[in-house]
Amino acid sequence: MQFTAQQVATLLQGRLEGNPAAKVSSVAKIEEATEGALSFIANPKYEEYLYSSKASIIIINDSLELQKPVSVTLIRVKDAYFSFALLLEKYAEIISGGTKTGIEQPSYISPTAKIGKDVYLGAFSYVGDNAVVGQGVKIYPGCYIGNNVLLGADTKIYAGVKIYDECRLGDRVIVHSGTIVGGDGFGFAPLNDGSYKKIAQIGNVIIEDDVEIGANTTIDRATMGSTIIRKGVKLDNLIQVAHNVEIGEHTVIAAQTGISGSTKVGKNCTVGGQVGMVGHIQIADGTKINAKSGLSKSVSNSYTVLNGSPAFDYKSSLKSQAIFRNLPEMQHRLQKLEETVLELTALLSVQNLEYKK
Repeated sequence: MQFTAQQVATLLQGRLEGNPAAKVSSVAKIEEATEGALSFIANPKYEEYLYSSKASIIIINDSLELQKPVSVTLIRVKDAYFSFALLLEKYAEIISGGTKTGIEQPSYISPTAKIGKDVYLGAFSYVGDNAVVGQGVKIYPGCYIGNNVLLGADTKIYAGVKIYDECRLGDRVIVHSGTIVGGDGFGFAPLNDGSYKKIAQIGNVIIEDDVEIGANTTIDRATMGSTIIRKGVKLDNLIQVAHNVEIGEHTVIAAQTGISGSTKVGKNCTVGGQVGMVGHIQIADGTKINAKSGLSKSVSNSYTVLNGSPAFDYKSSLKSQAIFRNLPEMQHRLQKLEETVLELTALLSVQNLEYKK
């Protein structure tokens, strides 16, 4: 699919400099762009490529002053990075079928389900009793939408996602392939004979607006009440969110992190990959947790930076790591010191004997 410079400039509300009929059919990095590609420059250190690039259209900041003439068509905008991100979003929507509507067959929709306008339901998908699918929702092939599930407007459910009964998703939520929302929480009561009795998980999962969930992530339903993912949260692939967890607004969590039951994570937190959190703790707003850290207790102070397992103050942990790396040398020095002390002790003993004589 091709677009002209005029069409792109209109979409971005940018100022066109050059040929309005210039056409692009792909996007590329500025240093790799060829004819027919659209690129951008937001960082001044890449400005040199502007004068040699073979791209057909380049998006630049309004504030950029050209050092020499260019042959490429330019579109000036307030923020080139943001504008290019917007274009990538539109491009991805087009190539992924984001503009699709209609019901593909074979698929199943319960007679009691409510389906909004401009919905796309891919083949081999299932929509359960009393489910509500909002306007503009895209459900890709092979998905399961359980009974009484609510999907807000313009939400995207990619192929192979399973959303269990009673779960509620807000507007503009994105759930990537293989994710399971609303599976049972890990609840078992130990019995006297050493076996375990399953505790029924009768709660649900609530996911608020503008949340994105990566592939193969699992979010367990609450034992009672709700597991809650607040608005704007971004979850990476392969994350485990246990029952009754709450994740605050605009928190981002990287892959392979596990959050145990009933833990509350604050707003605007940043959690690195492979972090583990024990259950029933609270993490203050703005906390930053380095990759592979393990949290065993609550974090009370906002905007704390943590590292290590068990996790503690980031700067202190770096000092500890430096000491740990030097332990072999320190051990060697300690052994030499002990040998010197023994030699001096022996010498002093000899001198004392001679003095007594």
